[in-house]
Amino acid sequence: MRDGVNGVALGVFVLFFLAVTVMGFMAARWRKAENEASLDEWGLGGRSFGTWVTWFLLGGDLYTAYTFVAVPAAIYTAGAAGFFAVPYTILVYPLIFTFLPRLWSVSHRHGYVTTSDFVRGRFGSKGLSLAVAVTGILATMPYIALQLVGIQAVLDVMGVGGGENTHWFVKDLPLLLAFAVLAAYTYSSGLRAPALIAFVKDGLIYLVIAVAVVYIPVELGGFHDIFAAAQEKFAGPPGGKPTGSLAPAESGQWAYATLALGSALALFMYPHSITATLSSRSRNVIRRNTTILPLYSLMLGLLALLGFMAIAAGIEVENGQLAIPQLFEDMFPDWFAGVAFAAIGIGALVPAAIMSIAAANLFTRNVYKDFLRPDATPEQETRVSKLVSLLVKVGALAFVLTMDKTVAINFQLLGGIWILQTMPALVGGLFTRWFHRWALLSGWAVGMVYGTVAAYGVASPTQAHFGGSSAEIPGIGEIGYIGLTAFVLNVVVTVALTLVLNALKAPAGTDETSPADYTADAGDPDVAAEPPPAVPEPPSATAAPGAGH
Repeated sequence: MRDGVNGVALGVFVLFFLAVTVMGFMAARWRKAENEASLDEWGLGGRSFGTWVTWFLLGGDLYTAYTFVAVPAAIYTAGAAGFFAVPYTILVYPLIFTFLPRLWSVSHRHGYVTTSDFVRGRFGSKGLSLAVAVTGILATMPYIALQLVGIQAVLDVMGVGGGENTHWFVKDLPLLLAFAVLAAYTYSSGLRAPALIAFVKDGLIYLVIAVAVVYIPVELGGFHDIFAAAQEKFAGPPGGKPTGSLAPAESGQWAYATLALGSALALFMYPHSITATLSSRSRNVIRRNTTILPLYSLMLGLLALLGFMAIAAGIEVENGQLAIPQLFEDMFPDWFAGVAFAAIGIGALVPAAIMSIAAANLFTRNVYKDFLRPDATPEQETRVSKLVSLLVKVGALAFVLTMDKTVAINFQLLGGIWILQTMPALVGGLFTRWFHRWALLSGWAVGMVYGTVAAYGVASPTQAHFGGSSAEIPGIGEIGYIGLTAFVLNVVVTVALTLVLNALKAPAGTDETSPADYTADAGDPDVAAEPPPAVPEPPSATAAPGAGH
């Protein structure tokens, strides 16, 4: 590891950082709207993005500093078990092709900004809407923190901030400055800033990975030597316990498969994924994007191999999240190491901006407006959302500065357990009104409690609690992803209580949507009508739920 500051790499990094900062502030003038004081404009970019902007925005949203740092770090530490991210990004696209266009259509028809808006309108339940909103905010916070950890990992490898004995303010000043810039242009430009910067971010990532998977193996003697070095490391010392494997062991296959499946189900439950989706201008833009986004999965598979390359290059770090930045510094010329560091840093800024906007929109629409200020004007909503986006970033920054960096990924996985529990209400509601609102809320509560308690009981070498996301599956005895087990319990409780509550004719709430809303496109009649068509009241307060759409 190099002593001192890598001046050349730092100079290139700063150059790119300044460029995207300027772009972030200039984005406020990009596709400028007549009325900027609305969440549609600040929080969804005016719902105006076409296929390519949406593709880069979704890519920048889903392939983050976690992708660039934590996925190869998991492979560097434990071997092929870290590849779970590759199959889950393959599974997710056919899944979202079935429901994202429906969500876009109904949201466009009724002006929904968040998933909680849809849940409230579909099931007539502010309580269920609040549960979805709070879950989204809680799940997003550690995800934002992980992006800041990615920036900090790059700064550490470049030698910025001094050593461990440096005063905390001096050591963390570069991260504080990066945070301040991110907060400023997000506040000013809203979703347009990360949408514009995403072009630079994705271009850099593709460039760095293309160079890395060719240049580094050549320098290390080829993939045969790389895999041989990884196998030797994972075998452990003679007579000792293996530390990992090149392929998941039979005992770990349940954990691998359930984590991949559960992560695929959860990915587009995150508020930032939905925010990027709703910013597009038509239903067909979403459909096209679900067919071309798998290109990112190819990139992810190549990126994951960097974990094995770090082993073969002899990278030794206590924190696995530093392995890939250190690999880049050791293997690349200084100037290109700066390009690679810029790709990671910008790869953190783009999703962090989108995530903070999404969390702020949830609070504004589904807490502030629904419960605190029902008569809030669009201008007031936008102002509150801007302020909350700052507070969300501050919370994530506090997490990074006060907690061990090695736990960031575990808390992000805990967020995945939580956000998966919103799937029955969101995806179920897009296809049927059969589920009862009280049953959905009860199922959500069971899933949240079980998932949190089970994760609390998982220990790791660095954490006594919340040390991982896998535990024994009740009734099966295999180790599996806690989030998927909690989701199954959630669905079982929801279905069972729905049968009971429907039989008792419990009040089902009013559905303000209609079947035509779920297939409407931007050019269809009445799509932009304000207010939306009136929905007739059911014959009685205890009417059974409407037919599924």
